[in-house]
Amino acid sequence: MANIKSQKKRILTNEKARRRNNAYKSELKTHLRNLDAAVESGDKEAASKALAVASRKLDKAVSKGVIHKNQAANRKSGAAAKVQKMDA
Repeated sequence: MANIKSQKKRILTNEKARRRNNAYKSELKTHLRNLDAAVESGDKEAASKALAVASRKLDKAVSKGVIHKNQAANRKSGAAAKVQKMDA
């Protein structure tokens, strides 16, 4: 355990940030799962709506520093490819 007061504070704030980040990541996974479910069901309209929501959430996570921008771009392009494949 830290003895320095500022380090004790950092431990508390780091724990708070860790919990917030985990909540964001969990929310992201949920939205991406919803997208996968919509694609599996073959509902094009629901899949496009789920894609829009997931993209917005990914961008928000990047702005909050939860995930890296390249990871968000990768996930968005993969999700968009799944939705595009539904037409074919």
